[in-house]
Amino acid sequence: MTMFVSTRGGSPVSLAEALFAGLAPDGGLFVPTSIGALGDAPAESSGLADTARWAAPRLLPGIDGDVLERSAAAALDFPLPLVELAPDLYVLELFHGPTHAFKDVGARFMARLMSELDTGGDTRTVLVATSGDTGSAVAHAFHGLAGYRVVVLFPKDGVSARQRRQMTTLGGNVRALAVAGTFDDCQRLAKAAFGDTRLRARHRLTSANSINIGRLLPQTFYYIHAAIQLGWSTRRARFVVPSGNLGNLCGGLIAHRAGMPNRGFVAAMNVNRAFADFLGACEFEPRASIPTYSNAMDVGDPSNIERIRWLYRDDPARLRREVSGVSVTDAETSATIAEVYARTGYMLDPHGAVGVRAHQRCADPGRGPSVVLATAHPAKFPDVVEKAIGRSVPLPPGIASVMSAEEHMQHIAADLGALGAALETP
Repeated sequence: MTMFVSTRGGSPVSLAEALFAGLAPDGGLFVPTSIGALGDAPAESSGLADTARWAAPRLLPGIDGDVLERSAAAALDFPLPLVELAPDLYVLELFHGPTHAFKDVGARFMARLMSELDTGGDTRTVLVATSGDTGSAVAHAFHGLAGYRVVVLFPKDGVSARQRRQMTTLGGNVRALAVAGTFDDCQRLAKAAFGDTRLRARHRLTSANSINIGRLLPQTFYYIHAAIQLGWSTRRARFVVPSGNLGNLCGGLIAHRAGMPNRGFVAAMNVNRAFADFLGACEFEPRASIPTYSNAMDVGDPSNIERIRWLYRDDPARLRREVSGVSVTDAETSATIAEVYARTGYMLDPHGAVGVRAHQRCADPGRGPSVVLATAHPAKFPDVVEKAIGRSVPLPPGIASVMSAEEHMQHIAADLGALGAALETP
């Protein structure tokens, strides 16, 4: 059976233990002690759930296959179109779930998996920090799920109004906390809460950020799904990944380690480029985050760098051979949105635009397809997208439905005492 261990050592634990603990007791992140082998892929896949049902037992050998199959079938019931923008340049649209962001894949699968493996008891509190789309995806995934409440921490001035409304209009078992600070402050608060044994036990805290292995593992599925659609080993793709907290990239690297054919990865970043500099052979240094148009990537101290360094612990130089980093400015982001729309009529969101510009900066024509991960619907960022293309972006259902709904949120300071008091509030 697949077991899990902290990136900082310690004894192996089961999937359920890692899933509900979120953060390891020593402050590390859970990783599988071994990664399964995918082998030869099916000739085709009818949908993401179909791909997940094939891949999950191979990635997690020994885990109950019925549990994995039920979780995939219930969670991954939406399409992920692969759209060709130019010869050998594709956009993988990951924003067709209920909240129109790629986080729906991991959040929904994790919620279903938790529900399958939970042995009952008092209500669990899912504590999640968000720089944009994670909070709404997790909130929707757990909304109305018996035995769970969700507490979302988001930077008060660091998310778009539409992103905020997807978190603050649900009510019920979902609470939204507007933090006076940045995403890094929110992430620090969440980690501090998990490190406080009293808070952790009293509220049965579990995490839904990509620090949780249950959120991270499903992110392998869409890489595998794209690779199958492109022909698996006959047309090996290079994946261009908009990167902030590095969970998305980490999912791709796990799929790569499991044998998914590919030509490597490009970590596409905005000016929060600490990881790009690390790939350029610098020491990793956490930095204060800088606000940008692609706000979900405004991360100066990405958590999942710890997992990535663990994956490549035996050969650090291999990481730099397999992953390159590109940093893109806001001016380049806007220009890319405008250029792609003028040329093709396709609307990119700012994060996808960072990916397309990164691809352009390190193009490798003739070597095979490149797949840019489009992580959010462009309607989430009207101020940036509509200014760039000169027209309005139609609202998809998951956003249109929240625009006139009443908001409920609590404002807190960026300190653990304020978070602890908020957790005590019914």
